[in-house]
Amino acid sequence: MGFFQEPPVLGNQYDDDALLQSYLARTLPEDLRRALTDEFRELGDLGGNHFYQFQLRDRLNEPELTQWDAWGNRIDHIEVSPLWKEAEALSARRGLVATAYEQKSAELSRVHQFTLNYLVQASLDVYSCPLAMTDGAARSLLMLGNPALIERALPHLTSRDPATAWTSGQWMTERTGGSDVGLTQTVARQSPEGWRLYGTKWFTSATTAQMALTLARPEGNGPGGKGLAIFYVETRDAAGKLNGIQINRLKDKLGTRKVPTAELTLDGTLAIPVAGLTDGIKNMAWMLNVTRTWNAMGAAWSMRRALALARDYAKRRVQFGAPLSEKPLHVDTLAGLEAEFQAGFMLSFRAVELLGRMEAKVATEQDLLLQRLVTPLAKLTTGRQAVHVTSEVSEAFGGAGYVEDTGVPRLQADSQVLSIWEGTTNVLSLDTLRALAKEGTLEAFFHEVEGRLARVKDAGLRPCVDAANNAMEHARAWVMGAMGNPATLEAGARRFSLTLGRTLELALLSDHAQWCLENGHGPRSKAAARRFAQHGVDLIRDEMDLDDARLLS
Repeated sequence: MGFFQEPPVLGNQYDDDALLQSYLARTLPEDLRRALTDEFRELGDLGGNHFYQFQLRDRLNEPELTQWDAWGNRIDHIEVSPLWKEAEALSARRGLVATAYEQKSAELSRVHQFTLNYLVQASLDVYSCPLAMTDGAARSLLMLGNPALIERALPHLTSRDPATAWTSGQWMTERTGGSDVGLTQTVARQSPEGWRLYGTKWFTSATTAQMALTLARPEGNGPGGKGLAIFYVETRDAAGKLNGIQINRLKDKLGTRKVPTAELTLDGTLAIPVAGLTDGIKNMAWMLNVTRTWNAMGAAWSMRRALALARDYAKRRVQFGAPLSEKPLHVDTLAGLEAEFQAGFMLSFRAVELLGRMEAKVATEQDLLLQRLVTPLAKLTTGRQAVHVTSEVSEAFGGAGYVEDTGVPRLQADSQVLSIWEGTTNVLSLDTLRALAKEGTLEAFFHEVEGRLARVKDAGLRPCVDAANNAMEHARAWVMGAMGNPATLEAGARRFSLTLGRTLELALLSDHAQWCLENGHGPRSKAAARRFAQHGVDLIRDEMDLDDARLLS
């Protein structure tokens, strides 16, 4: 009989996740945690069984664009994968967006919502993309306060009925640039029917959405971001025809291939200004707050899925006389990846907590300052971690990790988007510097780190406390010294921001490890904190030779 390798198997993604269970035990009041446990367990079962198996079967199905029908009519119809169709219904019924707006868990509603998504999204082929933009659109409409649009769209965006639920797109990227949206060339013109948009959107994710928020420059407005306005667009009219929209092509991407990302031409698209005719970039801030939080959480559930598969496979794969799970070198490799994941998990959920407190209007002034900084830090730090962890997991599978029909390569390819979408690591590093411009922001960050570390008493965690304190002090000294030299400040922004992100991760993880030791959840997070500290959190270089950098670049 020939040998056949057993593939990895997933179990219930709630029952099998000790870190999540300890986090929820610590974060949620006991009565709320008990009330939500059945819901979490049901999503965990769907994520580890039905949808994971569906995902493997559905691997080759990708979106298809049909531009013309048999009779020569331009129809621009996109057919999404079977899994996406089921994910759409699941998302509505399970309230994967709605939970945040129903506010049944008050300031913890965001923790509730993102726990649901964390348990199932890794099996839904990045259906989190339209959900993130739907969530961001709902929050933007609420905060920008356009009553007519709130009444029109919000019930659809937050519906639990698949028949009435909408998703939203976010159309900002043009040929002129990605992050520099101030260069937007789409023009808004008045017509007898209302505002109409003319231009090309080079990269629009989730193009099958029923609506979108987009940027355009009203005719006569000045250049730059201030001259842009944010517009509300419904993609189809009452007869089901596209609203002055032509789909030029679907993008052929490295990853997130199930997401119907398209290049669009807007040719007289009817649109409604959401909040006046200027300050479009400023008015998109709430959208970015939400979508960047989804990005960080996407990194957390991607790392969690990759490690769950790698751990199970290590028990099944025998090499040189023993399972990989008994080989010290393999064990050491997976341990390091687990430490990175646990740190990213803690930072992502901290961003979620702060968003929930802000939306429930219970945030303190320090919470508000901290949220402004933690959101870009969580996005940029976890995005890099997810790329690292999923790449190492592909390697942990050997040749099987490079073969598409195992499903493993998709984890790595899909994770690469997390450090790109909603701002690359460098762009988010500059956003971090901008966040620090608000007085008190850096002090709020240091207060958060110091408060977390002050609770850590276990002697075995002392190296973690020392590493975090040393990194924090180095970051404080570096940024104060670099303030007078813009070139040095910008050149070091990435190392500085990653140092802040990793320092906060270590503080959060050490604090959680201490709680676990005191409350019967064992030493696993302590081991993760110790390993994470050994990886290094301080990435700042005091001596930076910009001339050498120019030569090498």
